[in-house]
Amino acid sequence: MIELLTPREMARADQLTIEGGVPGATLMQAAGAAVAARAASMTNGGDVAVLCGPGNNGGDGYVAARILRASGANVRVFALGDPSTLKGDARWAFEGWRGPVGDVATLDLAGVALVIDALFGAGLARDLDGAARECVARTNAWRRAGGKVVAVDVPSGVDGADGAVRGAAIEADATVTFFRLKPGHLLAPGRFLSGEIDCADIGIPSSVLDEIQPRAFANRPALWRAALRPPQPQAHKYTRGHAVAVSGGLSFTGAARLAARGALRAGAGLVTVASPRAALAVNAAALTAIMVRESDGPRGLAALLSDARKSAVVMGPGLGVSEATCALVETALAPCPGRAVVLDADALTSFAGAPQRLFDAIAAFDGPVVLTPHEGEFARLFGRGADKLARARAAAALAGAVVVFKGPDTVVATPDGRASIADNAPPWLATAGSGDTLAGMIAGFCAQHMEAFYAAGAAVWMHGEAARLFGPGLIAEDISEALPRVWAALLAS
Repeated sequence: MIELLTPREMARADQLTIEGGVPGATLMQAAGAAVAARAASMTNGGDVAVLCGPGNNGGDGYVAARILRASGANVRVFALGDPSTLKGDARWAFEGWRGPVGDVATLDLAGVALVIDALFGAGLARDLDGAARECVARTNAWRRAGGKVVAVDVPSGVDGADGAVRGAAIEADATVTFFRLKPGHLLAPGRFLSGEIDCADIGIPSSVLDEIQPRAFANRPALWRAALRPPQPQAHKYTRGHAVAVSGGLSFTGAARLAARGALRAGAGLVTVASPRAALAVNAAALTAIMVRESDGPRGLAALLSDARKSAVVMGPGLGVSEATCALVETALAPCPGRAVVLDADALTSFAGAPQRLFDAIAAFDGPVVLTPHEGEFARLFGRGADKLARARAAAALAGAVVVFKGPDTVVATPDGRASIADNAPPWLATAGSGDTLAGMIAGFCAQHMEAFYAAGAAVWMHGEAARLFGPGLIAEDISEALPRVWAALLAS
C-alpha cells in the first residue's frame, strides 16, 4: 500500500465506496473498531478518555468509545462543541454511544491511562484556536508526564496534505489511519507527531484508486523494485554502465570519491573519477576499484565524456561555487543520448544568481537530469515555502528535472507530478559526506539506465536503510560499506 492520498483524494475514496453500496456507517464502524483495538493494546486497565470533534473524526471516536466500554473499559468522552448538532454518520455514532459526554473545556485527565484523539482529521482547514487549542495543550502536557495518546487519522492539528501544524497539534504515540496513508504522515513535522502508524482496512476497495490515480507514493521497495537491474548470469561490467564522478581540486577530493564509491556500490559496472591534474596523485592513492582519469576544466571534461559509453555523470561535491563550476555543468549537459547527469551541492549553488541559466542547459540536454538539493540549496534556486511536496513538484516542473529534495522526509519529484516521500532516514544520517554518497548512488543506478524517478527513489531508500543498519556512530564512508547488506536483504525478500 504505497499510494499516498491527500485529504481530498481520501474523501473521494470514501464517496466512491459509499456510491458502490457500502454504507458510510459501516466504514465508520470499521474505523472505530480499528481505533479501539489499537487503544486496547496500549492500556493496562486504566481509564480511557476519548476526545470527540464536530465531524466524522469525532464519529470514529464515539464508535471506539462504545466498543471499548463494551469490552469492560472505563471510558470518559469529551466533546468539542455540542454533539447534538452532529449530522449524518457522525450523528449515528454519537447516538450509539449512549453515555455521558463532557465538554473538552472541563477535560480532567486524572486517573486516565490513554487518550484517544478524535478531534480533527486530515482535512483540517484552519488553525486550531480557542477550546480546541487549549485541549491540545492540556493533552500534550499530560502525555509528557507519562500518558499515552492514540490519534484517529492524523494527530489533531496536523494537515494531512503537507504535515504542517495548524496552530497546535497533538503529540501522539500511535496513529490509526484508514485505507492509505496521507502525505502528512510522512512529511515533517507530521511524521514526528504521529508516532507508530497503523493503516487499517475498513472496507474501501483498492479499485477506487483506478479513478483517483494518486500521484504521490511512500518511498518503499514496492515502488521501484521492478525497475532494479540486478546482475544477470550473462552480464559483464560493460553492460552495467559506466559512471563518472567529477572531482574538485587538491584540497577537495574526498567528496567526489564518496560519490564514486556510492555509484559503484549501487551497481555501476565501472566508475571513473574525473580529476584535475593537480589532484591525480591524491585521488589515485585513495582508490582501487575506481579508475582515475585526468580532466582539467571544461575542455578536459568534454574529452573524457566524448566516450558515449559513459552513461552517467555526478558532479558538484567539492567542485567549489564558481563560474568555473557552471562551465563544467554546462559541459556535462552537452547532448549525449543515453547519458544521465546528477547535480549536487556546488553544481547547484553556483547557479544561485542565475537559475534560469541552469534550467536552459537542462532543457537543451537530451537525457535525464537529477538535482539533489538540501533545504538551503533548494531555496537558492527555487525560493522558500512551507509545503515541501508542492515545492518539490513545482521545482521539478520548472527545472525540467527530477528533484530530490533532501531531509528527514526526502521528496523525489518529477516534472509530470509523480512524487515519493521517504520516511526511513535515521537521525545519524545527518553527517558530512552523506549527501555526496547519495548523489553517487543515484548516478550508479542511472548508469544502468534505470528510469531517473525510480533510480532516485531506490537510492534514497537504500541510503536510509544502510544508515539504519549501521546504526549510531555512522560516518559517510560507512554508508557504501553497509550497502551489500541492504542489497542482500532486498534481493532475498
